[in-house]
Amino acid sequence: MNNAGYLRAGRRKDAIARVRTTEGTGKIVINDKTIDEYFAGLERHKKIALKPLELWSKTNKYDYYINVVGGGVSGQAGAVSHSIARSLVILDPAIKETLRKEGLLTRDPRMVERKKPGRPKARKRFQFSKR
Repeated sequence: MNNAGYLRAGRRKDAIARVRTTEGTGKIVINDKTIDEYFAGLERHKKIALKPLELWSKTNKYDYYINVVGGGVSGQAGAVSHSIARSLVILDPAIKETLRKEGLLTRDPRMVERKKPGRPKARKRFQFSKR
């Protein structure tokens, strides 16, 4: 059964990444740019995004077309990683255990805490004056 072409979403913070996999040569395109252009000068984020592919041996058999919206660069890198990991499970169910151990299939639930009324930020307080 050919599972290529399935769309998988990954999320992190406020970022959402949708990946479409097709049979190809292993190229990765994010928002119509190569991964090197998209994460230019941000090797740490590029490494986070590509972590699931490092664990898989058949990386050069598929192309990955990724659309990312929302959030910042860090959240987008995590969302790309999550979406790629979820698509790899569809392509090769045997890798699921490996990805699960690395924590790549679990969505990181941490979000920015909302600002509370009467405070300058979410937890920071105005200076207390006894008199």
